[in-house]
Amino acid sequence: MYKYSLPKPIIFPLYGAEGFELRKKAVEFVEKLKVRGIEAGNKDEQTYGILAQMVIRNMLGLPLEPPENQDIGFDLLLPSKVKVDIKCRGGSLPFQELYDGSGEIKREAKHNFFARQIWDERLNTDIYLMVHLETPKPKRGQKTALPGTLRQRKWKLYICGWVSKGRVKKEGVYLPRGSITEQGGKWFAYRGEEIEFYNQHLNGFTDIKDVLKIDKKDVKKDESKSMNLHLTSVDAIRIAMDMVGQGVLEKDVVQFLKEKLGIKSKIPTIMHSNQYHHLLKWLKDNHKVTNAEIKKLSDIMQEVAFSL
Repeated sequence: MYKYSLPKPIIFPLYGAEGFELRKKAVEFVEKLKVRGIEAGNKDEQTYGILAQMVIRNMLGLPLEPPENQDIGFDLLLPSKVKVDIKCRGGSLPFQELYDGSGEIKREAKHNFFARQIWDERLNTDIYLMVHLETPKPKRGQKTALPGTLRQRKWKLYICGWVSKGRVKKEGVYLPRGSITEQGGKWFAYRGEEIEFYNQHLNGFTDIKDVLKIDKKDVKKDESKSMNLHLTSVDAIRIAMDMVGQGVLEKDVVQFLKEKLGIKSKIPTIMHSNQYHHLLKWLKDNHKVTNAEIKKLSDIMQEVAFSL
């Protein structure tokens, strides 16, 4: 039986001779693949996933490659018959449980799932094992492609934790294509149908061998957990403030959230402060606000002037 621990990533280096060999084997395996999964990603993304699977198989003492007749809905079959699907995203940055954002307030890390994969009953996994692959930063105009080179050092796999498919369905936040999300002080629109699930609500590992302890009872227990908040603390308060303006919530709910989430700073806006100042100047010209309101705004956010 699995014993819960906080989700603290286990970091596995993928540089040096052993790491380079694993990276090469992942590329060779993907070259042999003829069938692509549903929204399985491009060739590079698939290779990241296969590499993650090979690393975890190797750490668990299993054959590097899955059986030829294995169902496409999962990657590992544990001794307890629990089916595990390994979810890997890659990038040149290390995995960060908290990352910087505007307003000098840290943002909590999240993981993403393709919505179709979650709701497709043919993909009958029991749990997801969430991992992040750190890759060397690509040269300008190029992509970081596996296997890379033997001399490259910036290859690492972060094994973050696991969650049941049932809990992702129950708690995860579905965001249609075109929805915006914040990451590292930047905003971008999702190109696919995504489900967000926050890292802090995963089940962690003290050792990778803990994966082998997960049984069917653990899966059921995870599915029955009470609701968790799958938003950054900043976004939760932004939404609550908007609902106060819409007349849905009372102001004391915002204060409750700030205390509950430990936020003492002013919440940064999505729009630029200059747009706020522009609106108040226009409202002043239309005799709807005075300099008093403009001063209140200036105490919260400053107007920024252009400089050469």
